Amino acid sequence: MERPHHEKNLASPDDTFSPVFASMQNVSEDSGHQKFLDGPSPYRLKADNTSSDEALKQIRTANTVSISPELFEKLYLTPQKTVKGDLRGTFGNPTPVALIGFLLSCTPLACELMGWRGAGGNGAATLGAYYFFGGMLMTLGGLLEFFLGNTFAFVVFCSFGGFWFTLGSTLTPSFNAYGAYSADPTKPYEGLTSAGFHASYGFFLLVMGLLCLLYLICALRTNIVFVTIFFGLFFTFVLLTGSYWQGAIGHATAAANLQIASGAFAFLACLAGWWIFFAQMLASVDFPFQLPVGDISHVIRSGADRLQDKERFSA
Repeated sequence: MERPHHEKNLASPDDTFSPVFASMQNVSEDSGHQKFLDGPSPYRLKADNTSSDEALKQIRTANTVSISPELFEKLYLTPQKTVKGDLRGTFGNPTPVALIGFLLSCTPLACELMGWRGAGGNGAATLGAYYFFGGMLMTLGGLLEFFLGNTFAFVVFCSFGGFWFTLGSTLTPSFNAYGAYSADPTKPYEGLTSAGFHASYGFFLLVMGLLCLLYLICALRTNIVFVTIFFGLFFTFVLLTGSYWQGAIGHATAAANLQIASGAFAFLACLAGWWIFFAQMLASVDFPFQLPVGDISHVIRSGADRLQDKERFSA
C-alpha cells in the first residue's frame, strides 16, 4: 500500500521534510490562495497533517530544518550563518524580548522629548522603565543572543542595555551625576540645567550617535526596517547632542527645537521597532499572514560568498 505523500517525506533521512520559509517579498498576494495551499510550493510551512506544535518548532529552529535567509534575519536580526550545536532549536528566540525592552523605554522617551501633552523633565518620569525594561531586558536578550551565536544582535542589544542603565543612573539622584554640577549642594537638581552638565553629557550622546552610525552600516546586511531603526537613532543622538551643547551656551530656543527634532527621529525608530516586533511575534505563532520587513541581506553579498566566487574563478 502506497504511503501518503507526507509520510514519504518524513520516513527516511534521505527524504526529510525540509520546508523553505519565504519572506513576504517572495510570496505575493496575487499568487492565489488555493494555489499556495494545494500546489507544490516550496513556501508551504506545513505538511498536510503536521501539527501546529511541529510547525512552530520548524519556525523556531535554524539548524535542524531548512530556513530561508530572509526569515532567519527577520527572526534574529542578523544574517544567517552556521553555528555549532542546536541551541536555536532547543530554546526560544530572545530577539523580541530585547526589542520590547527597547520599545517600552524609547517610545515614551520620544514623546517626552517632543513635549507632547506638556511632557518634559529629560525623561525622568519613566526612570523605572530605563532600568527594568531597557536595561534589564535588552541586556538579557543580548546575552541570550550570545549563546545562540548571533554576534551582531548580541553586541547591539547589550550596548543599548548599557545605554539605558547609564541614562537611568544619570537621572537617579543617588548617583549624583548632575548634582555635582550644582552650585548649591542642597539643590542638586539645579545641576540638570547647568552649562557644565550639558556640555559634558553631550559628548556621551555624540559617541552614541557614532555607535548607531556603525550599526546602521552593518544593518545594511539585514533588512530595511532594522536600517530605519538605526537611521532614526543616529539622528536622534546627533540632534540631542546639538540640543545639549546649545543649552550649554545659553541658546534655549535652539536647544528646545533640536530636542523636539531628536524626539521625532526617536519616534520614527520606535515605529520601525514596533513593526519588526509585531512581525516577529506573528512568525513565532505561525500566524496565517506575515509582515514584510524588506529583506536586503542579498544586496550586499557576504565576504564568504565573494571568497567562494574568487576561488571558483581561480580554479
